[in-house]
Amino acid sequence: MGKKIGVGLLGLGTVGTGVANIIHNPEGRHPLITEVELVRVAVRDLAKPRGTNIPKKLLTQDPQSVVDDPSVEVVVEVMGGIEPARSLILRAIAAGKSVVTANKAVIAHHGQEIAAAADAAKVYVLIEAAVGGGIPIIEPLKQSLGGNKIKKVSGIVNGTTNYILSRMTEEGVNYVDVLKEAQELGYAEADPAADVEGLDAADKISILSGLAFGGPIDREGVPTQGITNLSSRDIEYANELGYSVKLLAVAEKLHQEFKAASSFPLAVWVQPTLIPEKHPLAGVNGVNNAILIEGDPIGEVMFFGPGAGAGPTASAVVADLLNIAGVKTIGHQADKLDPLLAATSWRNCQLVEPNKIVQKHYLRLQAEDTPGVIGQIGRVFGDHNVSIQSIIQFDSTEAGAEIVVITHEVTQGQFNSSLASIEEMKVIQRLSAHMICI
Repeated sequence: MGKKIGVGLLGLGTVGTGVANIIHNPEGRHPLITEVELVRVAVRDLAKPRGTNIPKKLLTQDPQSVVDDPSVEVVVEVMGGIEPARSLILRAIAAGKSVVTANKAVIAHHGQEIAAAADAAKVYVLIEAAVGGGIPIIEPLKQSLGGNKIKKVSGIVNGTTNYILSRMTEEGVNYVDVLKEAQELGYAEADPAADVEGLDAADKISILSGLAFGGPIDREGVPTQGITNLSSRDIEYANELGYSVKLLAVAEKLHQEFKAASSFPLAVWVQPTLIPEKHPLAGVNGVNNAILIEGDPIGEVMFFGPGAGAGPTASAVVADLLNIAGVKTIGHQADKLDPLLAATSWRNCQLVEPNKIVQKHYLRLQAEDTPGVIGQIGRVFGDHNVSIQSIIQFDSTEAGAEIVVITHEVTQGQFNSSLASIEEMKVIQRLSAHMICI
């Protein structure tokens, strides 16, 4: 190949620096890396010391000038945030340039707009780094698993919360203390809300759902609960019952409603979840991520690895660059895109109402320590057709008894109705905690 493919890099933080270092050190890597060249880089501060050997003449504080530079054929967006990233991506597409992005928030909230623009302009928008860091999951869903009917995608997709829960499990550390340590170690942001409140995980499962089931969903409609109210006591009780606690993100096809539905019904949610100790996701600890795919005919396949960080995320960004370089190297028709690389939809997916989602539930109650209280709780659940898997009194003090209930699978609506009745019981002092079980 003659002329190299010019790359414009938007952002030179940890991920951007990782991308630059890979491009500038191609030895031992795939030979296609030598076909790409950094020609323009947007940074916030020109005076900041850099851990790369990028010539200063390539740096600018104007990201639009990177997008508009005629020598830039592919724009790599690793700035983060919704704006100006969204506008810059759309500007690049309008200029006929393909885009590689690690920005899960932009794709989760504006993916349809971006995909439509890319299809009209006949350019690629590749997003391998947006979910799972260095774990290759986007491309397998588009390509390797394309012959399967995907039934369910479930995953631990946020390294910060997984690190916090792992520490709470292994050492009994309380949430506030371990969050502070995670921030000091760089695993959690100064403002950790997107991670600990489950928003980051909800962005990622929205993206995975669209790829797995063939159509975008309403990101704002995904029921989301983080780990901020989780007690080390609940983790301890879960362990005694044979479970691990993880912040789980799930997207699942609802078999019972599909034939009658005009659209493809999906249950998608993010919640702290009790996972049986023998489940493949139960042993995923620390900052690692894992995504479990269940499909027909493949059965179960799990993707595991580092879910964040400069190296893993930069690896995924460069993988997308190589895909684009490969297409450009062999040549392609200007009016056609490779359907296995482009983000195409073929189905109308619809989120079901949260009350219709079927799950098992964990509930911790504080009640008066009086004879028959467990029987009373059981009767209330029975009145609402909620079957109980187990009900155990864990602690008894002068302040009352602590009771843990695990239900069989019921709709969220049934569970909520029974919960409202339980709260009205005179023997119940408070509802202390609620999680999902699988």
